Amino acid sequence: MLYAKVVLGLPVEGPFDYIVPVELQGKISVGARVWVNFRNKKSVGFVVGLSKESNIKNLKEVTFLIDQTPLLNSKFLELTKKLSDYYCCSWGEAIETALPVDLRKGKLVDGDSSIVTCSAPSGKIETVLLEGGNNRWEFYLKRIRQTLENKRSVIVLCSDIPAAQNAKALIEKELGREVYLSFRKQKTEFATWQKIRENDFSVVLGTRSAIFSPVNNLGLIIVDREEDSVYKQEQVPHYHARQAALMRAKLENADIILGSFAPSVESFYLTKTGELEYRIVPRKSKYPQIQTVDMRKLSYAERKNKAVFTRAVSDAVYNTLSQKGKVLLFLNRIGFATCAACHNCKAILKCPRCDLNLIYHFDEQLLRCHHCSFKMVPPKICPVCESGYIKYSGLGTQKMESELARMFPQARIKIVEHEVNLDLAQADIFVAASSIIKHEECDFDLVAAIDIDSALNRLDWAASEKVFTVLRGLTSLTSKKIIVQTSNPLHHIFYALFRNDDTLFYTKELRSRKQLRFPPYRHLILVKIRGEDLEKVKKASLDLFEKLKQEKTRSIKVLSLNPGQPAKLRNNYYYQVLASCADILKANKFLKSHLKETRYSGIIVTVDVDPV
Repeated sequence: MLYAKVVLGLPVEGPFDYIVPVELQGKISVGARVWVNFRNKKSVGFVVGLSKESNIKNLKEVTFLIDQTPLLNSKFLELTKKLSDYYCCSWGEAIETALPVDLRKGKLVDGDSSIVTCSAPSGKIETVLLEGGNNRWEFYLKRIRQTLENKRSVIVLCSDIPAAQNAKALIEKELGREVYLSFRKQKTEFATWQKIRENDFSVVLGTRSAIFSPVNNLGLIIVDREEDSVYKQEQVPHYHARQAALMRAKLENADIILGSFAPSVESFYLTKTGELEYRIVPRKSKYPQIQTVDMRKLSYAERKNKAVFTRAVSDAVYNTLSQKGKVLLFLNRIGFATCAACHNCKAILKCPRCDLNLIYHFDEQLLRCHHCSFKMVPPKICPVCESGYIKYSGLGTQKMESELARMFPQARIKIVEHEVNLDLAQADIFVAASSIIKHEECDFDLVAAIDIDSALNRLDWAASEKVFTVLRGLTSLTSKKIIVQTSNPLHHIFYALFRNDDTLFYTKELRSRKQLRFPPYRHLILVKIRGEDLEKVKKASLDLFEKLKQEKTRSIKVLSLNPGQPAKLRNNYYYQVLASCADILKANKFLKSHLKETRYSGIIVTVDVDPV
């Protein structure tokens, strides 16, 4: 008797044993997809092993063999197994997240060839953390050309689709060969996947999921803007493409380049441990002058006026405009007002699905939730006390634009939100949130960062790193001057920026995190509990927290139980158990063994390793 060990794209640990019918013996193989009956439902499964013995009784048979030759090779299976172990998900979930939707649904693949497993040339593998502005692409192109000359494949990850499309045009122009674009929800995703699979070597560009592209002879992986949080998947499994890239490069003996204008603290730490080589591409343009405006030392008149801009910023804008210069004002909050509340009873208008403040958008005359699709026309009377005055407060980019139009009536002002290509001839003053940092081709005469303290003072262990990344990104948008309004001008962020020496920031940040036992010295884990009934979520969360807390183990330290951030999202209430560990594999083994015994009606429990 032959048994197939099958995993499924469900949050249940496998593999599960299925009997291989006589007519499929000799045809079925490891890496093939099969149709099986699981919990009285027809499902696509993935064969990860074959055995002549099984200790399970009353087994079901494999109902249909989808792939006559294996779809998934040993390297792919090994990579997805590592992902499932690291990110505390099932092996089947890891496999499914790495495949196009059509393949998950059982669509047949044209042709008979499986993914080729090619032996990589022996020799020193290059692992590089590259810091630089947009000139880092010169380095990328050189390495891509060398890899292709050796007839090996290249995968390049970009932080968004427009960036990938621009990179595709650049590489095709410079190297004169076809480049494949790969991302989820792409109409041609399945066809592209098949084309990539058929080539001996190729260049693939894409977003997070492109790291799983079925290239043969992988020689180089490039993760551009590796510090960007978009590389972390919000859905289960919560994998990070940077970590997946490091895993795959090691498995397939490929070189890897992590590129950024401001590397993540985790990546910089790997240069200290010797796992990455730190290289800096010198910027071609002059480094800008950095000036901080201490908000604690404003004049009495400025404090009383409560103006959006300090005198230093408004004077700098005026002087720049008088010299026909271009100005960028940075505020990381889109919309007009961040709070709409009744002036009488103080009731705040919130999203009914997320219980978060609705943001007022003046251009649309709508209140919008920035976490879901909810929107509504602003009410003329308070829905609670029926008072006739709704007050709008809080500063957003649209309100800043309105204030600038009042102060500089002759200036052309533009809000930058979703533009792919930005032409500085379109306006004199540009108002933007963090998306502006992706326009590295721009060179403003003045950049001013407004209200950076709201991000710096957040209850977030990585707040300093996130603000440093933003400010370092802004330095790439000008060669003249940056002004930052802050109440904390002595913070080590500014110390590093003043001296144009990022290692000063990383050294201080790593020292602080080591003392506090934060990443990268220990892993953080969030066990998320969600459901539509708040009381059920609270009860299940407390019960799970107490169970994990009572266990005597050194593999994981359970720290706290708190409402999620946010506490309600898309009609689901969230609670989260925070834990830390030194060895993530041991911690996940502990969690998997305990969570599989935990079942709550109407409650979903997920695990987020290394949350961002």
